[in-house]
Amino acid sequence: MAAPPDNDVLWARGLHYSYGGSPALQGVSIGVRAGEIVSVTGPRGSGKTTLLSCLSGQLTPHDGEIWFNSVPVHTLSRTSRERLRRDRFGWVGSEPQLIPELTAWENAALPMLLCGAGSRAARKAAVEWLERLDVGDCARKRPSALRQSQRQRVAIARALAPAPAIVFADEPTAPLHQAERAQVLRTLTTAARTHDITVVLTTHDPAVMLPKVTPGDPEAADAVGPTLADRNLTLVDGRLDGGLVPPAPGGTTTGDGDDNGGDGEAGGKGMATGDGDSDGEDSKGAACSLSV
Repeated sequence: MAAPPDNDVLWARGLHYSYGGSPALQGVSIGVRAGEIVSVTGPRGSGKTTLLSCLSGQLTPHDGEIWFNSVPVHTLSRTSRERLRRDRFGWVGSEPQLIPELTAWENAALPMLLCGAGSRAARKAAVEWLERLDVGDCARKRPSALRQSQRQRVAIARALAPAPAIVFADEPTAPLHQAERAQVLRTLTTAARTHDITVVLTTHDPAVMLPKVTPGDPEAADAVGPTLADRNLTLVDGRLDGGLVPPAPGGTTTGDGDDNGGDGEAGGKGMATGDGDSDGEDSKGAACSLSV
């Protein structure tokens, strides 16, 4: 088993995952470079949430490889995967999943506190990120006193504050109004770029599916939308649609590859949440998982 190319911080090949015999992923392969922002689009039920859950170590694929740097995520024990998620990954879901008894800064600082950071340092980092995301004035408020877009920004601050290598964002704008979608997504991608954080983002919203444009062209930027993604990949029925499969270690790049062939529909509907595409394991419940 060989490690992936050196320029890919995240690399996966031939991922398969099924729910009760119904396929959700059918041979998906993907490579993500350090600092890159990649959007994964597709209709509800296409396997987007399952893909992110596998890439982030929340689910173990039934077949295929996942590498983070030189670490074979697919062979790690559950404890090791949880540690990896806690220490190196950030997670933003379609619902903020904040702890109602905690203030905004306490929610944002929670992953750092769980990792053993001092209270003063964790609070300082959390408040700084809340301010960068334009919700610094909400630091002492509890989630019930915040608007949905503000709660989602707190969730983004919680994901970014521990300085993760990768942030996985699963439909982060799904519950928001159109204007708030653009604003929240812009703050996430801008913050990631300024801190060289890799982002893998899923969405089925056509308004946020477009790639970045040439820097310094505000008219073009307004025309194509706010996502500033470097690449867009499309999933259809658990397969990449027209996407390039990364080469196997020591191999050459092919088109869609054998891994993306076959028929069948994406499954997981029995585990879906309100979004309808959350065909992966619900990854947003436990406090420890909030940091990943």
